[in-house]
Amino acid sequence: MKTLRAGEPIISCRDVHKWYTPEFEVLKGVSYDFYEGEVTVVIGPSGSGKSTFVRTINGLEEHQSGSVVVGGVELTHSVKNLNAVRSQCGMVFQSFNLFPHLSVMDNITLAPIWVKKESKSAARDRAMALLERVGMAGHASKYPGQLSGGEQQRVAIARSLAMDPSIMLFDEPTSALDPEMIKEVLDVMTELADSRMTLVVITHELGFAKAVADHIVFFDNGKIVETGSPDAFFGDPREERTKLFLSQILQH
Repeated sequence: MKTLRAGEPIISCRDVHKWYTPEFEVLKGVSYDFYEGEVTVVIGPSGSGKSTFVRTINGLEEHQSGSVVVGGVELTHSVKNLNAVRSQCGMVFQSFNLFPHLSVMDNITLAPIWVKKESKSAARDRAMALLERVGMAGHASKYPGQLSGGEQQRVAIARSLAMDPSIMLFDEPTSALDPEMIKEVLDVMTELADSRMTLVVITHELGFAKAVADHIVFFDNGKIVETGSPDAFFGDPREERTKLFLSQILQH
């Protein structure tokens, strides 16, 4: 994919540290810039800090030192700043987090109506357009319990898009899915990438990373070990830790 880097980064992280306890530092001085319109795939072993790092971008995890700036707004203790950052970032998790007692339509329109004060008719029109986009237009009146895991995850993506974010964060969105459902979710994410939306994706789907990513970020032990284009990262990794990780994961 063509690399778009130009101007100021849309997300800038500088020397980000986070401790869960004085003995357990999960992020150890992480610095990285994400640029508008690019797809960044974050990979690494379990417990490496990659999910914590991505969750600091929209304030779901609070960092103790360093800076996180999203769209020119720094994440601080200010509720105003936090809300400004979250208004720019959609988030999709491994677990779909849909409200089980609400229909697909109501799951998608709830936040636009209550948070953005959209009219019900405008919210429903946008929801239907998004359901069409993710291949779920025929399921608007169903409840989450009537859907497969892949269908629920596509609804969760539509729900995030309904808030019109400029950035989408994905935290292992296919890891809870059966293998046959993974492709339908990755296809939606590929379409978002093709539309040049800014995506930050934690995933173990290396085929997706090779095909769709502009940049790969490899995490281990709370630090970024290596970054690069997919061709360079997978074809000619520099660091021994990267080579070991790839040799282990590509065997499976």
